Parts: sequence; C-alpha cells; structure tokens
Amino acid sequence: MRLLLIRHGESVDNVAGLYAGSRDSPLTNHGVLQAKRLGAHLAARRHTTFGPVTRIFTSNLQRAYRTAEAIADAQQQQHNNEDDESCRPHVERLTELREKDFGSDEGKKYGTRATEKRDPGTSPSDAETRESMRARVDRFLTAHLEPYLLELSPLPANTDVIVIVAHGIILNSLVRALLARYPTQSGYQVGSPMGSSDFSVAWSNTGVLQAQLRVVPATISSAPKVDVSSVDASTNKRPRLGPFVIESTNNVDHLQGLKKTRGGIGSSKFDSRQKTMDTFFAPTAKKRKHDGSN
Repeated sequence: MRLLLIRHGESVDNVAGLYAGSRDSPLTNHGVLQAKRLGAHLAARRHTTFGPVTRIFTSNLQRAYRTAEAIADAQQQQHNNEDDESCRPHVERLTELREKDFGSDEGKKYGTRATEKRDPGTSPSDAETRESMRARVDRFLTAHLEPYLLELSPLPANTDVIVIVAHGIILNSLVRALLARYPTQSGYQVGSPMGSSDFSVAWSNTGVLQAQLRVVPATISSAPKVDVSSVDASTNKRPRLGPFVIESTNNVDHLQGLKKTRGGIGSSKFDSRQKTMDTFFAPTAKKRKHDGSN
C-alpha cells in the first residue's frame, strides 16, 4: 500500500509571513485552488498510478482539514456518485497532527524569534519541544495509523492509499518516527543521514511525499524461535508492517500551470460564499421533480 504525506494548501499566515503553529489560520483563495488541484490529481490516478484513497488522517486545524476534505470530495466525484457517501474516504481530524506550537511566538513575523533570542534580556522560548512533537506522532502511529493498517489485506496486490494531511514541521517529525519504526536496508538520504534527528525533507504547500509501507503476514516460521506451545495462535497470526520506503518527496506536479490571481485576490482568505470562475461555467444541475412532499 502507499502512504501519502501532504502539507496543507497556502494559508493566510503563510502569505503574511507569520509563525502559525497552533493558530488556526484559514486557507487563501489560492490555497483552495491548490487543494482542489491536488484532489483532482490523486483522483485521476486511482486506476493508473495507484489505487483509491481509502482513509485520510488530518490535523484538526482548518488549513489542513479543508485540504483533506478537497481530496475526499475529488475521490467521491471520480467515482461518479456524489450522493453516495460510501464512495468518499473517511476524514479523521486529530490533535496529534497539529503543527508545532510556537508558544508566545505564535503570530510573530518570520525572523523576529531569532532576533529576540540574541537579546539576553528575553525569556526562554515557551515553544513546543522536539521531544513533545515526537511523542505526539508516536501516539498517532500507535493509536490511529497502525491499527487501521493492520486491518488491511497483507497481499502484495493491496492498492490502498492512505493520506495524512498536516504541517511541515510535524510532518518531518512523523517521517523520522516512521523511519525509526520501519527502517529500510538501503536507507534514504536527503541532505542528512536517515535516522538522524536532523533528517528532514522540504514541504511546499500541497507538496506530497509518497512512500510504501507493506502489511506482511506473520507466521511461526518467520518469527524468532520460541516455545510454540506458549504462543497465542491469534497473536502469532497477526500481521506486521514492513519497511517504510520513501519513493518521492515534495511532489507538486499537480500545481503545474497554476498561477495566483493578481490584485491580492489569490492571497485573500477564502470565502466559501463567493463563487469561483469554475462555478459560473459549470453545467447547471437538473431540477428534481417535486413529489408533493415537504
């Protein structure tokens, strides 16, 4: 199966150049277009490059979960049944996937934190630590991702796609946690050795990291030698997860040709009440016949 780790679309605070971790900054108009482009891109490849998206885990901050909803909507539309919710992957909002909390630095301009730290009169930063973020992503893996994955088919033909939509810093923490839990033989390097606490990848808005993580059946023959009579049969048959293999990082092919609307409109907060150009040119829905009921 494949895991797609995705950063949210462009937010208002991204454009303003503000530290926005726990701040619930909304998507811009351009960010919504990015999310829709991504959703259509993934939906169009559900029968070619990889299978359908079956589950989406997302941060509960709106810039992330609205990006996730756009992906889910596109999957349902691609199924040609917009009225059937069973065709739409479930979107689960989680606090564990929120961005790093910058503490009292939330909402400050980029660069001001570094300036303040050089001032001996300032107090220590109250921002969330790397250890705290690692604890959060470990909880996510143990309580949410792993239980779901282990319910899936262990067959090699499994084409399920699981999407995780979050934020740049917490996504890098998640990648490091996945590499630590499910190491590969050959390793994977982007600027620094895998396993290093400094290992990280770039994350553009709606950038996609694509990886494989196999579910393999566990058997007595493949397990360490133990007293078989003392092994619970149900435990012995439980599948396990294989290596986490990164295939590509920060893929933004879906954004090719997308230009931000000028005049500040693209950078403005998205308002769902406003009509887009696509809305004006979309085919008019057929009116349903009234059957006399209210």
